[in-house]
Amino acid sequence: MLRRYILFLILFAGFAGLSVNAQTYQLPKGKKFQKVKFQLINNLMIIPVEVNGTELSFVLDSGVGTPILFNLADQDSIQLNNVTEITINGLGEGDPINALKSTNNRVELGGVKNLYQNIYVVMDAGINFSPSLGIPVHGIIGYDLFRDFVVDVNYVKKTIKFYDPALYTYKTSKHTTVVDMSVIRRKAYLDAYVMINKTDEIPVKLLLDTGSSDAVWLFEDERIQLPKKHYQDFLGKGLAGDIFGKRTKINHLKISDFILSDAKAAFPDMETFNTIADFGGRNGSLGGEIIKRFHVVFDYANEKLILTKNSNFGKLFQYNISGIDLQHAGMRYVSERITDANGVVHSNAKSYGDVQILLQGATRLSLVPEIIVSGIRQGSPAHSAGLREGDVILAVNGKRIHRYKLQEIMHMLNVKKDKRIKVLVERYDNDLLFSFELKPLFDDQ
Repeated sequence: MLRRYILFLILFAGFAGLSVNAQTYQLPKGKKFQKVKFQLINNLMIIPVEVNGTELSFVLDSGVGTPILFNLADQDSIQLNNVTEITINGLGEGDPINALKSTNNRVELGGVKNLYQNIYVVMDAGINFSPSLGIPVHGIIGYDLFRDFVVDVNYVKKTIKFYDPALYTYKTSKHTTVVDMSVIRRKAYLDAYVMINKTDEIPVKLLLDTGSSDAVWLFEDERIQLPKKHYQDFLGKGLAGDIFGKRTKINHLKISDFILSDAKAAFPDMETFNTIADFGGRNGSLGGEIIKRFHVVFDYANEKLILTKNSNFGKLFQYNISGIDLQHAGMRYVSERITDANGVVHSNAKSYGDVQILLQGATRLSLVPEIIVSGIRQGSPAHSAGLREGDVILAVNGKRIHRYKLQEIMHMLNVKKDKRIKVLVERYDNDLLFSFELKPLFDDQ
């Protein structure tokens, strides 16, 4: 196995005299825009990014300032320039974390490039979002791209267009709404309204956060009260650890003239934010499960957001009604019987693994990702049936899961209320079968 390492090149050339403009992203010469394809996984946009010639994958996160690199375990080497040690805070239960600051790095996506990008590097191996997303993700990038371009996101076609702001012209129609937003300290906010417990609409200021897979987070206060029907849940991972809170739904969320009824909402435990001294009037955040319901144009320079409904707009909000969280946990071999002369495998399974061993006329061994229960909600149907954290998922309703992507397996476990789910797991080298019925989390769900 090749040795895993990070190569830090300490460059002594002075860059202090560079102008601010030299540190921005640029389009290829003569182009009005650059189109980039992305993967949409768990409501997050995953884009290909090159850092000093190394191909990586980043989450496009409008809620992050300077790009952050983490999870470099699958890289043989990566060059980082001008490195110094720093400490940064991140949402979660843990303490501030040690990191590295690297300056003057060459970053490219598509034809867009910046030759002098600052990057933070988190060396903690425990900070790794890849297992829960099912693909390698090496970092997050955001503000610098939104600052330098008009960013047009088509969630249906899974494309992003980065436009030269000087050449971009607004395309308005009766289906399009231009919404004011404010950009403060490298983050974008918009004003919206929420209705909770069938009371009057409450004005809220929300952080625009494409790096959140959730719908809307709200901070509880005298005006914004947690609905009576809610449940405690794991909300996600921050750089400083796990984030917990209450999940619920609200009567509606209103953005300009757009109304999203029975909107999914979460109230994070405020201890998560103990490192933040001032919210600046912010009442929560707007995440990917809301934003993906629109064709969105971000115009940071003019502090405008252009929204058009897309085919996701009317879809129901998704809840984890089984109570199971999953993640990748390394690789494992699976065997499948080959039953005819053509080598056709007569089973419900099909391997996506990179390694296959054929034993002539008998069995195919495939190396596939191992999927484990990474968390389970107390009192949920799966927990009540006996499933536990650490169980290795083998099959769901008779379907061997190694042919499916992580998000597809999650859908199988949460397909619809009143559905009976049978899960085959491996626990301490024993195969166990559990059965449970999916129950709605709210009476009117």
